[in-house]
Amino acid sequence: MSRSSRSHKRDIGILIIRVVIGGCMLLFHGLPKLINGPEVWEKVGAAMGNIGITFWSSFWGFAATMTESVGALLIMVGLFTKHTSLVLAFTMLIATISHLSKGDTWAASSHSIELMAVFIALYFTGAGKFSIDKK
Repeated sequence: MSRSSRSHKRDIGILIIRVVIGGCMLLFHGLPKLINGPEVWEKVGAAMGNIGITFWSSFWGFAATMTESVGALLIMVGLFTKHTSLVLAFTMLIATISHLSKGDTWAASSHSIELMAVFIALYFTGAGKFSIDKK
């Protein structure tokens, strides 16, 4: 297999990861929080208390919601992928800490851990050839 063929397949793999993970993040995490509004944002933002940030819960919740919505869209199209993936990884770190601080098991926290790993990997790989970042 030629080097360009391996590179092409790698870029297709990254595209699939970006579209599927970004789409799931948007549809199952970001949009539901966005639609449910300030009460949910307050609850989500309260998770920042686990790292000592106990003010502006609604702001932090809204920021997480927008990260999971707009950030997911950016990941899907491959725009600002490295920066966006770091912000999403941080959001998943806070989600993991929140789960564990509530007494959830590592298994119950695994989804946010897995997503955090994917976003860290996207930071290192970049968006690939099939992205706006490469245009």
